Amino acid sequence: MFENRPNRDAEVVLVGRSNVGKSTLMRELTGHDVTTGSKPGVTRQPNHFDWAAQDFMFTDLPGFGFMSGVEDERRDRIQTDIVGYLEEHSDRILAGVLVVDGKSAVEIIDRHADRGEIPHDVEMFGFLREVGIEPIVAVNKMDKVDDKDERLNALCDRLGLYPPWQQWREETVAPICAKRGSIEPLLAALRTRFHEEKRDDLLGFVT
Repeated sequence: MFENRPNRDAEVVLVGRSNVGKSTLMRELTGHDVTTGSKPGVTRQPNHFDWAAQDFMFTDLPGFGFMSGVEDERRDRIQTDIVGYLEEHSDRILAGVLVVDGKSAVEIIDRHADRGEIPHDVEMFGFLREVGIEPIVAVNKMDKVDDKDERLNALCDRLGLYPPWQQWREETVAPICAKRGSIEPLLAALRTRFHEEKRDDLLGFVT
């Protein structure tokens, strides 16, 4: 599994729990139609989209957490492969976009924490930083959220980012609605990241 990675030295990866809209976001970022579905776990191998003339690609990694109809052993193997992929290619990954569901992320994090577990989103956020990939949190489905500032502040608090969330909006927290094509905050954060990494040659992919 996770074979046939295109030979590219610059990459943006999308990671997140199942059914948070990563594949829809991938389609908005690339204009490329990728497999999407309402069932968690539709994406079970990486979806790469690269450009022949550029040493760059977007990668949509499989969702972690619950996957409908997937045995525990296979789910654990997928999660292990995600970790291995990020570790192996961390020096090539310009940004790790952690996609979360803006309407439910805080409740899911709290539910796991209340059971004495490390919430998957919190764990992945920390892991990306641990392997040298500074995360951008794409808070998806914000069209379904009424108390946006309150919700984003709560999410920042759970991830160890001091509220208010607005101080993180340029580089780290991007409220979006991929289904409606409203992803400019994420594009802006990626433009900032590319510039910081001295890869202005890639800015055309995030305009």
